[in-house]
Order: sequence, then C-alpha cells, then structure tokens
Amino acid sequence: MPIVSAPAKVLVTGASGFIAVWLSRFIVSQYPDNPPRFTQVRSTAKGKYLARLYEQYGFGKDRFNFVIVEDMAKEGAFDEAVIGVDAVEHTASPMAMATGGPQGTFNVSTTIHKKFIASAVQGTTEILKSVKEHGKSVKRVIVTSSVTTILSEQIFKPVPGQNVALDESNWNTFSVKEVEEKGKDADPMHIYRASKVLAERAAWSFMADNKNSIAFDLVTAVPTIVYGPMIHDVAPSPDALSGSMKIFRGYTSLPEKSEKEVLGPINSSGYWADVRDVAAIHALALANPNAGGERFITCSGPNSLQNVLDAIHTGLSDSTGVAKGLPGQGNDFTVNGKIITTKAQKAFNYRFRSVEDTAPEAIKSLKEKGCWEAEA
Repeated sequence: MPIVSAPAKVLVTGASGFIAVWLSRFIVSQYPDNPPRFTQVRSTAKGKYLARLYEQYGFGKDRFNFVIVEDMAKEGAFDEAVIGVDAVEHTASPMAMATGGPQGTFNVSTTIHKKFIASAVQGTTEILKSVKEHGKSVKRVIVTSSVTTILSEQIFKPVPGQNVALDESNWNTFSVKEVEEKGKDADPMHIYRASKVLAERAAWSFMADNKNSIAFDLVTAVPTIVYGPMIHDVAPSPDALSGSMKIFRGYTSLPEKSEKEVLGPINSSGYWADVRDVAAIHALALANPNAGGERFITCSGPNSLQNVLDAIHTGLSDSTGVAKGLPGQGNDFTVNGKIITTKAQKAFNYRFRSVEDTAPEAIKSLKEKGCWEAEA
C-alpha cells in the first residue's frame, strides 16, 4: 500500500490532547517541507495555544495550521478538513471521567451509555467516510485505539494457574457482551471498553466493506494506559487533570498507600505506555510500508506501583509529595495476563521507555503545570 513520504500534510484530530500534542510535534519535525494541518475540536483558544507552543520549538505558522471541528460525530464533520492532506492521525475520542475522587474513575452516566458508545463509533467512521469522499490525496489513516480492545474474559474472570497471553490478534468480546446484556446497568468501565472495541471494529469493517472504492489503508495504534510528561494545555490545578494523568497522580501522591497497593501492579493490568512512545509509533507508522492493515500495541511494563515510586524518588532531586511506600520491595508482584509488545518494536525498530524514563518526567511535568499540589 502507498506510504506517506515528505513533503506531506498530515491532519491530526484532537490536536490539543495529551497524545496528539506530542504526535504533532513529532510530525512537524518529521515532515519539515510542508506544514501538517491540525484539527482542534471545538476551541479556537486551544488552537492558539498550539501556535504558541510550537513557536517555542521553532515551528512558525508556516509549518502548521489548525481548523475547527465542533462535533466529530456529526455527519460530514471532517469533510473540509481532509481535503488536500496526505494522511490522517485520528486521536480524538470521547472519554468521560468522574470529578470526585483523587485517582479518577470512569463515570459514564447510565442515561447516556448508548450515546457514549455511538459517539465513539461515529467519531471513527465519520472521518473514514470523509476521507473516502473528500480526501482523495490521503494514503493512510492511523486511528488511536486502546489496549482495552484486546482483553479477554480471563482477564476479568481469572483462572488460577493460568496467565493468558494477549497480542494484536485478540478482541475483547466480554465487555461488549456485558453491555449488550446489562445495558445501562453494566459496569461503567465495560461501557468504556465496549466503546473502544466497537469503534475500532467499525473502522476495520468500513475498510473491508469499501476495499474496492478506496485508495488509502488503515493502521490502528493500541496503547495501554498512557503516562508521561504533559505539553498540552491544562489549567494549573489537580482538578483540571483528566484521564490517565489524573489516575497517575492519584496513584503516586501522598497520603501513603497500603502495602497491598504499593506491592501490586501500578494499575489494574500493571502495564502502561509513555506518551512519547505512543506518539512516536503513530508518527513512524506514517512511512512504514508494511504497517498498513495492522494493529500495533504500544506498551511498557508490567511494573508495580512501588517500582514507580522508587523510580520517581531516584530520578528527581525534589520528590516532595510523592508517596514512598516500601522502597526496594516492588519486584515481587504478579499480573493477570501477559501483553505481548514485540510487534511494534520489531516493525519500527523502536524500544519503549522504562519506568525510570517515564515516571520522574511525569511528576516533573505535573509540578511544572501546577497540577501537583500534593500533601507534603
């Protein structure tokens, strides 16, 4: 299939998001001869922030611009945005988070679960429809999916003595079934997972149904929960955090956690990804001729919370407010399920960052952004 080579224009959706800002920065560097175009959903202010940010990196207005898409699930939302571009990086996706609780929990209202899932699916299929009808120069579309799409029933109902291996060939049918059977009464996390599964499967179905009438191919990036340094626009308050970095702050900040918490996996799976690695795989997938039609897991770990805390205290001269746990005791932990991460690393000749690379930088950026303010 055709690949994207410089000079190129790349449309990045949700361009002010945690992953997308890093991705846009990489792409501007990767394709210097022609400016990428960034879509900023709903907000001119966010687009202006990007302009100021990239000027700091030496990328002036001649290197990029942005367009407004107010509702990505609306029919024809991306029709104009895809005209004249060579590739699309679709990172935008709906995500609901509770505001109460220090760690952040998914809180999909029972009254909107169908709308939430439909929005995720339509947000993906609508951009593919726009590319098909209006993006005549587009060679590749890369969609941000989630590792929740590969989880098996054994992850949720573990069998003693069995540790299932998961890779890009797996699909999470369990969460979808849970939502189908329980509807609004399903666990909010299963509603979120089902939205990710159905959105990605809808993308692959679209490609199969239209294979004789499209000239572009599809790649999906499948990251685990994403941590790392933030360069996107966020208000200077812990309350302004959302998604994975809200969860990360909750895990790592004081007060001290229980022995069970610190000696167990960093999160429910123990796996995580550095935001810079996720962005890099997206960017590298643009030019790799063998990436078309493939899924790529982006994942580091597994690791215990204790190892994360140790990495922060070792890597930072000022780790004020970070829980200490039980230093040096974090290596004896178990995870339910083994995620195979070799495909992306081999395909792109890329090594994922370690916890020593990621955790200190994540805390440093939380403090620099004024989003820490943990108990001393």
